[in-house]
Amino acid sequence: MSLATSSPLSTDSIRTCPINFNHWYGVALGKEVTDKPLSVTLWHQSIVLFRDRLGKVHALEDRCPHRHVKLSEGKVIGDRIACAYHGWQLDQTGRCISIPYLTEKQKLPNCKIRSYPVTELDGFIWVFPGDLDYLEQTKIEPMGIPEWEHLNYIGSVATIDCQGHFSFLIENLMDMYHGHLHDNYQAWASAKLEKLSADRDRVDAYYEAESYYKIDKIWSISQLFFPALRRLHPEPLTVSYYYPHWLSTLGNDFKIYCLFCPVSETQTRAYLIHFTSLNAFPNLHKSPLWVRRFFKDKLFNAAKKLLEGLIRQDVLMIEQEQQFYSNNPQQRSYEVNPTLGKVQALICQQAQNNLSNHNINYAE
Repeated sequence: MSLATSSPLSTDSIRTCPINFNHWYGVALGKEVTDKPLSVTLWHQSIVLFRDRLGKVHALEDRCPHRHVKLSEGKVIGDRIACAYHGWQLDQTGRCISIPYLTEKQKLPNCKIRSYPVTELDGFIWVFPGDLDYLEQTKIEPMGIPEWEHLNYIGSVATIDCQGHFSFLIENLMDMYHGHLHDNYQAWASAKLEKLSADRDRVDAYYEAESYYKIDKIWSISQLFFPALRRLHPEPLTVSYYYPHWLSTLGNDFKIYCLFCPVSETQTRAYLIHFTSLNAFPNLHKSPLWVRRFFKDKLFNAAKKLLEGLIRQDVLMIEQEQQFYSNNPQQRSYEVNPTLGKVQALICQQAQNNLSNHNINYAE
């Protein structure tokens, strides 16, 4: 198929397509879960995150089995979470183990809410909302972000809150032809799709582009802040939808992740994580570890404002797309980038693969 082929792009079902629950989703930054419960929503499922006395994170359905109010409004007592309404306490498995006003003649009700597999990895909290048997059989693991702790990478994080279906956001990230939207916020220009590959779990699009930045001198980082220092040069640009998340590399200098936490058919939350490589500085690598750690920590979020500028511009477009679709669900769009057709096919296939038992009632 020619990369320039134009075809009608159907939006009949893609804009309401559910997620595949049988994956790990990055639902929060680790630092967001403190000594208080945190409420997150993953595709209509309200989940409460909290830490026990040892700092380990746990995830439960965000409702008390008593009156079904949010547990996230309560507090953590030792290794338990206590409801704000009547003080019922639940353990890490979601079972009620204490009611402060229970009499000696009364027994604890045999009630339990759903608990979720959860892990803390590379600065983020990852939740698996799917089938436990599938998780046990496949041993599927979170995608992870190895650059998070690697001393050769400087990281920045920005949050995306978008009033739109997650398909709009992933299509935006996979389509490198909207660069003129971003002016000086982007690191590349003149993208041209050279190769496209897809399988059951991912779509990879390989572009040739020109980059404004080259991180090869000790002062190179200043290019992020002073446009006059930038010089265009050719760089390969790769973007990958590694379902349900996204990652991109621009030459050897930049790598970006986007962790998706779809909330509903019309709301998406995601985390955009940008890394600048310091691999081109061998002398820096000879420095003591504490010096390199200090340098990495000191420059953390150096590119955050640039990320937030990109996000504002993209979200404005995505929300306009969602608004138009909501008012005109039968209207077709026309697309010339074949990457988006592959992305839509992957989203639909993953939704079809989703097992139905995530709707089981875990209360007893």
